Amino acid sequence: MSHDIVIRGGTIVDGTGGEPFTADVAVDGDQIVEIGKVDAKGRHEIDADGLNVSPGFIDLHTHLDAQIGWDRQVTSVSWHGVTTALLGNCGVTFAPCKAEDREFLAGMMETVEDIPKDAILHGLPWNWESYGGYLDALEALGPSINICGLVGHCATRFYVMGERSVEEPATEDEVRQIAALAAQSVKEGALGFSTNRLPGHRLPDGRSIPGTFANRDELRAVAKAIGPFGGFMQTVSDFKDFDAEMDLIRDEARMSRGALFSSAVEIGRDRLDQRVMAMRDEGLNVTSVTVPRSGGGVGGLSTDNFFLTPAWVELRKLDLAGRLAAIRNPETRAHLIDEVKAQGDAVEEALKRWFYMGEASRPCYTQELGQNLAEAAAAAGEHPVETWLRISDETDGRALFHMRGFNVNLDELAKLITTDWAMPGLGDAGAHVSQMIDSGWSTFILSHWHRDTGLYSIEEAVRRMSSVPANVLGLDDRGTLAVGKRADINVFEVDRLAEQMPEIVHDFPFGAPRFIQKAHGYHATLCNGQVVLRDDELTGECAGTVIRS
Repeated sequence: MSHDIVIRGGTIVDGTGGEPFTADVAVDGDQIVEIGKVDAKGRHEIDADGLNVSPGFIDLHTHLDAQIGWDRQVTSVSWHGVTTALLGNCGVTFAPCKAEDREFLAGMMETVEDIPKDAILHGLPWNWESYGGYLDALEALGPSINICGLVGHCATRFYVMGERSVEEPATEDEVRQIAALAAQSVKEGALGFSTNRLPGHRLPDGRSIPGTFANRDELRAVAKAIGPFGGFMQTVSDFKDFDAEMDLIRDEARMSRGALFSSAVEIGRDRLDQRVMAMRDEGLNVTSVTVPRSGGGVGGLSTDNFFLTPAWVELRKLDLAGRLAAIRNPETRAHLIDEVKAQGDAVEEALKRWFYMGEASRPCYTQELGQNLAEAAAAAGEHPVETWLRISDETDGRALFHMRGFNVNLDELAKLITTDWAMPGLGDAGAHVSQMIDSGWSTFILSHWHRDTGLYSIEEAVRRMSSVPANVLGLDDRGTLAVGKRADINVFEVDRLAEQMPEIVHDFPFGAPRFIQKAHGYHATLCNGQVVLRDDELTGECAGTVIRS
């Protein structure tokens, strides 16, 4: 007797939080069939001696809804051990959608998530109207990893109310229609319903996206409608009315299968912890996700993400060689510096949150707050823009700077991500593609918060990236390593794990730019029993499936 694959002699971190142990893992088809001492040979064997073997990681917050149309490999998350990705977060989805509304939804996704509208309209087949039809289209594309999705409030509300959905309250009948359409979408395969309550998420005309100001009872009606079909609610809130929003999340969890909210940040952690733990003590399934490092943009001369004055706007029109030549021209350089200096204290204050990511292959995300660009400039007797230009010049334009926007204080962040309810994630893969790149969050968890700092044990780090998100999604066939489970598996060398430096590529439709970020240390990733990554490189195997409710 033989097996399709046998992973030999690895240290098993099974995703339950239990103590690691040494064993073999046998895989036949898409299932794990044996864990222990496997005597039978494998048609393909993986030597895992000295390596860790874990479940595949589950990413609870992506916006790969468009990118999957032209990137079946689902990069960059597939370089970082992710074998299941949740689409449809923040209320913005492409279904349900009437044919005449496609441009509206594409334009909304462009302004909210920085995914180019033309790429969306031409890179997807747009051969659906219902949410189930959208999932059918994704399935036909054949992704390399598993995909599942939420149906969005914006699309659902616009489908029912049209233009009125943007700023007007829904009538009682419209609320019933919205709730019924959400329930139908869950019956067709959506795992739940997502809504956005951040006014800063805007349409191309500047108005907040549909559903932002919806009455909370509209969301309660949706939660009640999808609950019987196993759907859960995902809410993005600005928490301006903290108690009312937490009451809403509690009611959503009571009426549906659970509530997932994005994103918790280190500021205000204590009062969030008090409210969420009270809900969990009540037996409610309430979870949050947060970026496990400082969240924010990435900029440098090779990107279009830097200063905004007229001379800098002109600089954007050049390729990298042209930009280097420009900043090395004394007259041009002086003009660039003078324009930024003229902005006064405001720009210097902003640069206190900019951090040079270093010259090593592994980017540095963990500098102390005092190691920012403004402090480095002061130490060198320069203005921060002069320091930015000098480093860019010295590195031939390769230098990148991390612009911390939230979770700025890593000590406070550590307290947040060790609560029972705040899980690492929120990499936003597929969104803000030319401005930021946090798809490597899972590798950062293992390399920084486990190996480098010891904040998490290996078993706790893996648990938070596998069985916990599987439970949030209601997936009982994956998330742990056990006989009978789907063979979504990572084999990695924890001592080598590291994110590589982000880089800009132009592989979106029409040559639009995006950041990618690869990893070191992944010996193999299996999805549904197929090797989709080997020695840090994707194999081209497309073994993923669309997971439906």
